[in-house]
Amino acid sequence: MRCSFWSLVLLGVWLSAVDAQEGLAKKIEAVIDGKDYTEGHWGVLVADAKTGETVYGRNERKLFAPASTTKLYTCAAALIAFGKDHKFVTPVHRRGEIDPEGNLRGDLILVASGDPSFGGRTTPEGTLAFRNGDHTYANGSAAELTDTNPLFAFEDLAKQIKAAGIKSVSGEVLIDDRLFHPTQSTGSGPSAVTPIIVNDNVIDLTFTPGEKAGDPAKVTARPETAFFTLDAVVSTGAKGSATLTSFDLVNGYSLAVRGSIPVGSKPVVRVVSVENPANLARTVFIEALRKAGIVVKAPLARPVEIALPDDYDKLPKVAAHSSPPLSELVKVILKVSHNLYASTLPCLLAAKHGAKSLSAGLREEGNLLKGLGVDTATISFGGGAGGANADAVTPRATVQLLSGMAKQPDWPAFKAALPVLGVDGTLAEVVDKDSPARGKVFAKTGTLFWTDGLNGGRSLLRSKALAGVMTTKTGRELYVTMFINDVPLPVGVGPSREGKVLGKLCEIIYENAD
Repeated sequence: MRCSFWSLVLLGVWLSAVDAQEGLAKKIEAVIDGKDYTEGHWGVLVADAKTGETVYGRNERKLFAPASTTKLYTCAAALIAFGKDHKFVTPVHRRGEIDPEGNLRGDLILVASGDPSFGGRTTPEGTLAFRNGDHTYANGSAAELTDTNPLFAFEDLAKQIKAAGIKSVSGEVLIDDRLFHPTQSTGSGPSAVTPIIVNDNVIDLTFTPGEKAGDPAKVTARPETAFFTLDAVVSTGAKGSATLTSFDLVNGYSLAVRGSIPVGSKPVVRVVSVENPANLARTVFIEALRKAGIVVKAPLARPVEIALPDDYDKLPKVAAHSSPPLSELVKVILKVSHNLYASTLPCLLAAKHGAKSLSAGLREEGNLLKGLGVDTATISFGGGAGGANADAVTPRATVQLLSGMAKQPDWPAFKAALPVLGVDGTLAEVVDKDSPARGKVFAKTGTLFWTDGLNGGRSLLRSKALAGVMTTKTGRELYVTMFINDVPLPVGVGPSREGKVLGKLCEIIYENAD
């Protein structure tokens, strides 16, 4: 049998492609089969974005703890359900009449819409600000505050109410937070998932050292409000000493802060969670109204229970605050891995369909994911943020998610919201600034670890993950998903080690996936 010239050429091309793929596999496996992963297990799938061809796979149909890559599924479902331009509108209604002197003889009722940021990150340009080290994680890592007004939404509403002709309020100021049932966020950060959110449901504390050791340190709290009293006794410690601070919101209203901060150090941010955000919202709303020149007779202290309306159709609306578009919220969730916001989204899906429970929202999310082509029988979620015991996905399902979203009109917004390798968000420090793959990978990361008290307090890395899209050096578009689960880390070694390993794997794929 004789082969034609072109048959030989095609055979040569095929063999070359096979050799290249085998070369990529060897480079990947030199990393993932290393001694650090004897007890751990990897799940990897790299697929061609155009053809769906598997470029490399390892356990791609097995279940893995996804950590915060869960947020990819959550945000995808929200974008499909609401659309990238959706804005959450929070109205204020009056219950009572306004007399000729501008006195409202009745109540003002703010009806919470579940707006996750509720003005706290809004910039003058109408976007949402973020820092790579988000303040909600300040108690476990370096963090910065955004240059925004955490009470912007309340002040915006107060100005509108004054413009509506209300000069005083003789009744109560109420917060209707019945949109969905409160639940708990998974993962670190503030835990209270509620329809009303104030400054991400935390109080920010900033510690600034004095000029010399022994001087009192400066302690400031944000937002500034009479909701709590600040009792701070913090000193400036010796250079190089540890930052030791303790803080507690006693009885929900008295904030006691003790400790020290090293001389010469940069200001340090810490946060205290607010147990009942609706109570804080009521206080700062009254303060905003008074700041706007409206006389409010209701006291700032927590009010007695007053019945709320079942229907607002007959109650005049006197103000409404609109959020930035949903695409901005998705950006913050994915860039900094915001657990509270991500945990809120399934509840908002439930509310959209007249339900109130997290479980109803997750069922709706499942229906939306099926529509994207995700085999939902191969995944499991207990929340929207990652970190729940029930969370498990396969690399295959995650590629299905990415592939399905790429066909949606909101794919550009979804991709733009992902952290960029070596540039921003949770991928900012994963590779060196001169990495050839820098700026070529758009992906969500995930981290979940527990303290192993049996072995000297080392960490058990339950999951380190990365999933997203890459453009290789030859211009090839790839979907990349990587999970490493159950790695016992040496004492003193943190999950950032595996973060850099994932960055190294991205570089290998970028250079070798021809």
